[in-house]
Amino acid sequence: MNPVSQPKTQMDDLLYESRTFEPSEIFKTHANIKDPAIYEQANKDRLKFWDHCARRLEWYKPWDRVLQWDKPFAKWFVGGKLNASYNCLDRHIKARLGKRVALFWEGENGDSKTLTYQDIYEQVNKMSAAFKSLGVKKGDRVAIYLPMIPEAVFAMLACSRIGAVHTVVFGGFSAEALRDRINDAQAKLLITADGGYRRGSMVALKITADTALEETPTIKNVMVVQRTGQGVAMKSGRDHWWHDLIKTAPAYCPPEPMDAEDLLFILYTSGTTGKPKGIVHTTGGYLTAVNTTTYWVFDLKPNDIFWCTADVGWVTGHSYIVYGPMSNGATQVMYEGAPDFPERNRFWKIIEKYKVTILYTAPTAIRAFMKWGTQWPQSCNLSSLRLLGTVGEPINPQAWVWYYENIGHSRCPIVDTWWQTETGSIMITSLPGITTMKPGSATKPLPGIEAEILNEEGEIIKEGGGFLSITSPWPSMLRGIWDDPQRYSQTYWNKWQGQNYFAGDGTKRDKDGYFWFLGRVDDIMLVAGHNISTAEVESALVDHPMVAESAVVGVTDEIKGQAIVAFVILKDGNKPSPQAEEALKNHVAQKIGSLAKPKQIIFTADVPKTRSGKIMRRLLRDIAEGRALGDVTTLADAGVIASLKQKYDEV
Repeated sequence: MNPVSQPKTQMDDLLYESRTFEPSEIFKTHANIKDPAIYEQANKDRLKFWDHCARRLEWYKPWDRVLQWDKPFAKWFVGGKLNASYNCLDRHIKARLGKRVALFWEGENGDSKTLTYQDIYEQVNKMSAAFKSLGVKKGDRVAIYLPMIPEAVFAMLACSRIGAVHTVVFGGFSAEALRDRINDAQAKLLITADGGYRRGSMVALKITADTALEETPTIKNVMVVQRTGQGVAMKSGRDHWWHDLIKTAPAYCPPEPMDAEDLLFILYTSGTTGKPKGIVHTTGGYLTAVNTTTYWVFDLKPNDIFWCTADVGWVTGHSYIVYGPMSNGATQVMYEGAPDFPERNRFWKIIEKYKVTILYTAPTAIRAFMKWGTQWPQSCNLSSLRLLGTVGEPINPQAWVWYYENIGHSRCPIVDTWWQTETGSIMITSLPGITTMKPGSATKPLPGIEAEILNEEGEIIKEGGGFLSITSPWPSMLRGIWDDPQRYSQTYWNKWQGQNYFAGDGTKRDKDGYFWFLGRVDDIMLVAGHNISTAEVESALVDHPMVAESAVVGVTDEIKGQAIVAFVILKDGNKPSPQAEEALKNHVAQKIGSLAKPKQIIFTADVPKTRSGKIMRRLLRDIAEGRALGDVTTLADAGVIASLKQKYDEV
């Protein structure tokens, strides 16, 4: 395995990369973190530093020990007890902040709701009681398959209130993907909706869920939110309307005191084996880190209007819509739909309407905005913005500068954040009141986070490229893979004899110590900020009766970062055609979800393999990217690659 080379960039990117930007003096003066000594304080005594951060939360019982580290398994704030829902709701009510707006919710079709902390507190209490009435108890798993509606937030907080473990499944996933996640987690309850809205159409979530439920024996009950009013089948004894259960539920449900290491949620992410990995996060350390990083990185103030545009189905939605901002008592915007519906200025109209001050979005979206043109943001008043952020994938310097100049009007610092589902919270980014920004660089590890760039042998690379590694435990680190401790050790801790966490990202460090992320180095594709495994897409393709074999790679895409290209060998009797290509693309979308749909399918008689039979995806990427071919000496048949290159060039 070699660190990936830096993607080819336009000349503009190379010019922008060399520029630096400073936060304004006004921003620095009023920043939450404005003293660079915070880095030194953290380095001097890291455990004392995190101990101090944890005290930002309210605990039922203090911890006996900050960290118990038995490589590669960590326990943080050992012996401490708290509740995540209590920290996101009850303590704000106690502090007489119940009338503060928690959510400005905007539906894609134009409807909206304003929900205070008191409103959400009441809904979550009733929801928690409803869960209990359905037999859900501490430690049970609850699957959530909802659009971007307030009930998704209520459901997550209701689970954490009673000690149930939630596993949120992105509403764009297929029935099979939902089924597999429910079965792996052995979920007892599913929460879904009749449907949702996306680009003006109704998405039939309940129909998809019903297909999944045909093969999910652990599900005992299904709660259905009425969002669109479309007709759905309700199975007697199993399916319950959300509004009916809430109507009769008690008004108060006491929060369950949870051990710091009790499970908070399981979130599935793609794995190189094709089987999704259930990433496990616990309560105390995770909540400490997301609470602290929200305050630091977004410079969050009581009068801010914060908008993270992610879906709650991804970790960004967990950490920076639900647990991080709400534990800080933030006021947020939550939007259901697409950024270009009904027109390409929908995001900018929302910012203007709610006077958003902090925008946290993905480079994929920013590149799309660039392509659409500056006339759309210029048509709206964006003067309320004071801070911008990016998440999900590396942002190229040209897009960074476009974002800075056209959305932030050259006055809003940008926090380019690196982190993962596995890390739980932001790990590497700027502190906006302190850090000199470089377009395209996530800058440096946050205080309390120890990260290095290592070579294959585990030696530190002070300047240059290698593998990113986190070299000491951090509070929000994953505690394992659900029901698979061996896979956890193999995937994340095996590269350097269990000494350091392997992040799977190629990274370089410049002469100033800034980190620049270059992309994945394993068989994971980063498509529009979402991890998709080559194995998962290949498995979906081979499932089709026409396909004998497939090999999938991610290639550079100017909007999505990476797009999926599939090389497919058909079974005898099947012929390549545009119809066959479309059928296979749709088959992948049906098996996994539309986000995994290949951009292009190349039909071929063979794919390059080593003598041991391993597909050489590196060479397929070289072909698809138009690069000179790398080392071919290990190929079983060198002729395959030459004919494949000729065929790809023809296509």
